[in-house]
Amino acid sequence: MNNIICFILGGGKGSRLMPLTAERSKPAVPLGGKYRLIDIPISNCINSNLRRIYLLTQFNSVSLHRHIRQTYNFDPFSGGFVEILAAEQTNESVDWYQGTADAVRKQLRYLQQPGVDYVLILSGDQLYRMDYQKMLETHLQSQAEVTIAALPIDEELASSFGIMRLDETGRVQGFLEKPQTASELSQFKTDPDWIESQGVSCGGRQYLASMGIYLFNANVLVDALQKTSYHDFGKEVFPASIRSKHVQTHLFDGYWEDIGTIKAFYECNLALASQSPPFDMNSPGLPIFTRPRFLPPTRAQGVTITGSILSDGCVIGSGTVIEECLIGLRSVLGDQVRIRRSVMMGADFYQREDRARPANPDAPPIGVGPGSIVEGAIIDKNCRIGKNVVVQLPSQQVPDGRCGPVIVRDGVIVIPKNTILPDGWKLGTIEPCTF
Repeated sequence: MNNIICFILGGGKGSRLMPLTAERSKPAVPLGGKYRLIDIPISNCINSNLRRIYLLTQFNSVSLHRHIRQTYNFDPFSGGFVEILAAEQTNESVDWYQGTADAVRKQLRYLQQPGVDYVLILSGDQLYRMDYQKMLETHLQSQAEVTIAALPIDEELASSFGIMRLDETGRVQGFLEKPQTASELSQFKTDPDWIESQGVSCGGRQYLASMGIYLFNANVLVDALQKTSYHDFGKEVFPASIRSKHVQTHLFDGYWEDIGTIKAFYECNLALASQSPPFDMNSPGLPIFTRPRFLPPTRAQGVTITGSILSDGCVIGSGTVIEECLIGLRSVLGDQVRIRRSVMMGADFYQREDRARPANPDAPPIGVGPGSIVEGAIIDKNCRIGKNVVVQLPSQQVPDGRCGPVIVRDGVIVIPKNTILPDGWKLGTIEPCTF
C-alpha cells in the first residue's frame, strides 16, 4: 500500500446537516458519543495499511483541523501522515474548490509525486468499515484503470442512488443517477448469479449502487483532471471514465450509511446504541481511532438505563431514566431527568472549568437540569438546559421550523451548540424558517 495516496473529501457547506454544521465542517460533526465523522475513513485507511492521507477542507474547518492535529501523529519511521489541504490562492488558481473533482485538481502536484501509482478518493461523511487492500486486489486482478466500490441494494432504494450496469466480468458499462421509472430500472438490473459468484448473498438485491469510493491509476486521474473542467466525481468524472476507460466494480456487502441529513444522522446514532447495532464499533483488530482525552469513567447511581451508550466522563443524577439514547463525552444529567430516543453530544469542558463561565451569570450549568424531559432530540455540545424543561414534539407531524433557539428538522428537534434553555422552558409553537 506504499504506492497509494488517499484524498478524503471534506465536503461542502453541509447545508442538509444544519444547524450541526453552523460552526463546524461536516466531517467534524461528532458521531457515536466520542468520535467524529472524519475518524471513520481515516481509521479505515490505517486498518488497511494506507498511511499517506490528504484531507481536503474548505468550510468551517477550524475544529476539524484541531482534531486532526491532536489525533493523527505517526511515528517518524513509518512515513505516514494525515495532511490537511485547505482551499487556498495559488499562482494557478484564485478560486475556492468548485466541487469534489475540482478540489483534487487544485492539488495535482501531490498526485504527481514520485512513487504514487494509485489514488484512492473517499468521502468524509460516510459510516462503514472497508479493507481498501481488497479493493486494490480487485483493481490489479482486473487490470482496471478505475475501480468503484458498489453496494447491492433492492429496487425500493434504487431511485435514491447512482446505479451501475455491468458486463459478465464486472466491468461497468453504464451509469444512471437516481433512476425514477420502471423502464430505466429494468436496464440496470444485475444478474443475481453474478452477485452470488462474488461471494455476496443477493437476497433480492439486483441493483448496484455507487458508494462514492474510487480507486484510480494516478496517471489516468491526472489526465482526466488536466484535460477536462469537470467539477464533480460522481456526476462527471466517473460517467466519462466509463466511456473511455476500463472501470471495474468492487463489490461491498457490509453496513454503509451516507450521513448527509439530520434524519440520517439521528437514526444512525440511535442505531449504534441499539441492542444489535448494524455497525459494530467493537470489531476486534479494526478499531476506530480518535483523540485520546484521558477522561474519568462515567459516574451514576440509582439510574435506569435501557438500550443506550454512555461515553466517558459523564455524571448522571439519581432517579434519572435514559432510554434508547447515545450520551456523549462529559454529559451531565441532573436528578430525575427523563431522556428518551435522543443524541446528546456532551461538552468540551466541565462546568467547574474557567472556560465554562457563561456571559450570563444566571444561565443554568452545562448539561440537563433536574426534572427535565427530553425526547426525540439532538443536543449539540455545551448546551445549558435548565430545571423542569420540556423538549418534546406534541406529535410526529410537526413541520420543520424554529421555536426560539430550538430547531425542528426532518421531524427531529435540534438544540444547537451553546444553546441556553432557562428553567421551566417548554417547546411551543413552531415557526417556519429557512436553513
